[in-house]
Amino acid sequence: MPTRKVQIHPHAVVEDEVVLGSACIVEPHAVLRGPISTGPNCFFGAGCTVRGPARIGSSVYLAQMTVVGFPTQPEILAFQEGKPVTPGSATQPTTIGNSCIVRSGTVLYAGVQLGNNVRVGHNALLRESLTIGDNTIVGSGVIIDGHTSIGPKVSIQSGVYIPLNTTIEDHVFLGPRCILTNDKYVMRTPYELKGPTVRHGASVGAGAILMPGIEVGEEAVVGAGAVVTKNVPPKTIVLGVPAKARSSVPKTWKIPFG
Repeated sequence: MPTRKVQIHPHAVVEDEVVLGSACIVEPHAVLRGPISTGPNCFFGAGCTVRGPARIGSSVYLAQMTVVGFPTQPEILAFQEGKPVTPGSATQPTTIGNSCIVRSGTVLYAGVQLGNNVRVGHNALLRESLTIGDNTIVGSGVIIDGHTSIGPKVSIQSGVYIPLNTTIEDHVFLGPRCILTNDKYVMRTPYELKGPTVRHGASVGAGAILMPGIEVGEEAVVGAGAVVTKNVPPKTIVLGVPAKARSSVPKTWKIPFG
């Protein structure tokens, strides 16, 4: 079978610094401004914008109207002040691993690091200096602020909010519309912003709220609608407002993606 050639629509913009792998497709009105390098078999949907520096793996699908490499606030402020701006100068290159899917309307800021086989839904917002491990799922309408670390094999359901300076370890489940917070005093007094830490194998139910700086222990379970104000011990089920321990996690229960 003959190898498919690179296809760039005449109404797309692909600058000279862009290096496309074999069999890539660039649809109309997509804009690729370098430096950008890609592996083979990548798809850039209509109206997609990629702003370098960026490294994109093989078999990556960027759907219509996605944005990769949105400028960080320091870059925007420098522009407003009339200073010279080098794209991506405030961050490391945006990186998207092999076999990732980013669906329409999603925005990745400059410096986001996606592992391999990451799946992102529609209209998600991923801020700068965010790392996401291999085989993680990010649902539609999710907002993840910067300087946050998310491990491999994590399931983040639709509508979740994850703030600045949060750590999510591997094999974690975050249910729909759960909210993690990082400001204990809601901007009324100085406070070092620190989001929660959710340890390996923990599950957080739909609509739960995790307060700043708390830790959800390994393989713990937070019930739907709970408000977690204190650390959750490993392998413990907590429920209610405020959340209280109810029982141990049954030994027959498996961790997410386990």
